[in-house]
Amino acid sequence: MAFKVMPLLLLMQLLQLAGTQAKVSSIIVFGDSSVDSGNNNNISTVLKSDFKPYGRDFPGGKPTGRFCNGRIATDFISQAFGLKPIIPAYLDPMYDITDFASGVCFASSGTGYDNATSDVLSVIPLWKELEYYKEYQEQLRVYLGDENANNVLSEALYLISIGTNDFLENYYVVPGRSSEYSVEEYQDFLAGIARNFITELYQLGARKISLTGLPPMGCLPLERATNLLFGHDCVEKYNSVAREFNEKLKGLIEKLNKELAQIRLVFLNLYDILSDIIQNHQFFGFDNAAIACCATGTVEMSYMCNRLNPFTCTDANKYVFWDSFHPTEKTNAIIADHTFKTSLAQFL
Repeated sequence: MAFKVMPLLLLMQLLQLAGTQAKVSSIIVFGDSSVDSGNNNNISTVLKSDFKPYGRDFPGGKPTGRFCNGRIATDFISQAFGLKPIIPAYLDPMYDITDFASGVCFASSGTGYDNATSDVLSVIPLWKELEYYKEYQEQLRVYLGDENANNVLSEALYLISIGTNDFLENYYVVPGRSSEYSVEEYQDFLAGIARNFITELYQLGARKISLTGLPPMGCLPLERATNLLFGHDCVEKYNSVAREFNEKLKGLIEKLNKELAQIRLVFLNLYDILSDIIQNHQFFGFDNAAIACCATGTVEMSYMCNRLNPFTCTDANKYVFWDSFHPTEKTNAIIADHTFKTSLAQFL
């Protein structure tokens, strides 16, 4: 069944109004390109999006390092909780602790749970994101004082979105992990890392945490474009892996909610809402869910999606995906609206 949809402008207005009585002090983000607001701009990696046409629909029309034509889901979620409409990247020199006090992003495009995944494109590993968070905690305590800082940290909502690259950029592409682990063993290996990360975050004061599951990976335009034998349909093998891993994450969340006192850990079900948008894209106001807006819409992202490519669409709102791996701003807004009203509703 398709979720209810509304025009993008109205959706943005409702997201803004919804947060007037929010009980979340700040949004703190960890993960990969699904939530990176520009950290990769400031590291030595080929995986960047700080050039046009990325960001062409962002306020001011400028590229920010978000892998999108505009805002990403975490920006909309922040706004929905009555906080600022964009979450700044921690490594962006334009911002400092006065900006980060109500929201900050440590995510790095191309990273994964597995350190070996971050090595593929020389991006920030998950453990380093946590080190940056510890550094941020110290800065926040200097800025606000210990008591106020601790209150912000305990009342903040921690959003974690990561895992797709572990499979699509590492396990199924780079020799190594696939010879060490079966798919299920690798899923368990990643779930163990997720457990340790959440536990350490909890020990550092986090109490409100959302863990995002994997999307329907086999329906990303890049995977569909290479699925020649099956007429460019979604790759069911990858979708099956995503569903299986999500079940493991749900089990982990159930255990941690019992083991860690006062934690409120929720599963953010990205798979179902994005699948529904893809399968019922016309209902949601899209013309195309199989190919992306940027370039030919099949295999391009990062430097292959650039202003010189003549094939980029004129209206991204007609497309579910912006590049071969990432949703458009409109899709991000729909996902944020749905998750705000479902998984994240208990934090209001």
